[in-house]
Amino acid sequence: MHRDGVLIIDFGGQYTQLIARRVREACVYCEIHPCHDPRIDRTVRAVILSGGPASVAEEGAPRLPAGVVEAGVPVLGICYGLQLLADALGGEVGRSALREYGPARLRVHAASRLLDGFPPESTVWMSHGDSVTALPRGFASVATTTEGSVAVVEDVEGRLFGVQFHPEVVHTEAGTRLFENFLFRIARLPADWSMASFLEETGAALAARVGDRPILCAVSGGVDSTVLARLIARAAPKSLVAVFVDTGLLRKGESDEVSALFADLPFHRIDASARFLARLRGVADPEAKRRAIGDEFIKVFAEFARSLPGEPFLAQGTLYPDVIESVSVRGPSAVIKTHHNVGGLPKELPFPLIEPFRELFKDEVRALGRLLGVPERVLSRHPFPGPGLAVRILGEVTDEGLAVLRDCDAIFVEGLRASGLYDLVWQAFAVLLPVRSVGVMGDGRTYESVVALRAVTSRDGMTADWARLPHEFLARVSSRIVNEVPRVNRVVYDVSSKPPSTIEWE
Repeated sequence: MHRDGVLIIDFGGQYTQLIARRVREACVYCEIHPCHDPRIDRTVRAVILSGGPASVAEEGAPRLPAGVVEAGVPVLGICYGLQLLADALGGEVGRSALREYGPARLRVHAASRLLDGFPPESTVWMSHGDSVTALPRGFASVATTTEGSVAVVEDVEGRLFGVQFHPEVVHTEAGTRLFENFLFRIARLPADWSMASFLEETGAALAARVGDRPILCAVSGGVDSTVLARLIARAAPKSLVAVFVDTGLLRKGESDEVSALFADLPFHRIDASARFLARLRGVADPEAKRRAIGDEFIKVFAEFARSLPGEPFLAQGTLYPDVIESVSVRGPSAVIKTHHNVGGLPKELPFPLIEPFRELFKDEVRALGRLLGVPERVLSRHPFPGPGLAVRILGEVTDEGLAVLRDCDAIFVEGLRASGLYDLVWQAFAVLLPVRSVGVMGDGRTYESVVALRAVTSRDGMTADWARLPHEFLARVSSRIVNEVPRVNRVVYDVSSKPPSTIEWE
């Protein structure tokens, strides 16, 4: 690792980066390494083993890397990580008599260093089909679920610990306390890392890597690309070339807003809307849309890059939720959907990528933006998908559909701001559905489009719940949309959580 801290070994869990997030929130440095190449060295002060989708009984399942236990540092196994510890050290793991997914009640029945300060009973988040059925020598069970499953085990002398639940997710009530106990009481690590440290280290690394070569920074006006442009302007000001590609897939009035936002930086606006709309003509499959947009995006940048001296870099504000849903980056995780700037990119890029935020979450980037002086009105903007409105129109993207959706989305977002609700939700938007419904307007029959409104609350985008917006507010917005937007006669509200749904519809 780059400095002393926590090594998180990834076995393909969807929540692996959430573990890193909890460690960083405690101001402790950490890195995630893949299970096939963990690189355990003297800088490793503690090890956390992530969850994963495999079963230890499966042929070819990831195994505990050599050197983990032998390193002599505290080890915490989470879910699959616990099962790996038990299996490698002589215990037994088998299929659970009762699989546990979602909330469960944890009962502490013995004194525990890891669970110090825990209430006798609390809610934890489970997601497993296997369980530890026999403990290795030296281990003791200190907590179980109300169903009787082994939930927390400890080998205090060996400084080895394991939990069957996921303390990293917000649904586990005392998860933060567990990490603090492991990091500070057991591993005795210093709380000496912060976003200010990240800013200094990342800026120095970026400057050293690029030298005097130009950096094409893809900006959209969103939080991620805006903070990225400001980071590059601080670390390598002579290299920055901020480029805004107007895809024709943005929200109402957004193109002009973006141009004004970067007026003080080297900035280029490229109107490629006709190209993107032509590329999307006849395309209805959401994955095909994302690939087409990603491919066209790179082509536009490659053409612009020819006007620059030397071989440029391409910088993107890619975040970890984009990565973990698109590609299996470190462990054998499942692909949820392709993001146009991750899995949607062509295999062969004409220039090397710079993605400093690839392992950060949205609110961490916002914190970084505050350090860089980015205005709060920009940092508080809701996330917006890279493919833009193309993935909020279900089915083929057309000029008419874009016009309808822009107006509906603007009414919804403007209403949220006017009602003081905008900052209370993580993300809100409209979706144009590929269905028509019967309506009555002016005593006449209509047969027009249906629009769905989506608003969610979340902390990091990995999980989300639908926002309980006031009924009176939804009624006002629905009335405005139907009355003011041609071709729409019905509005519905999405009450799905993530999981099982995603935040975006496509």
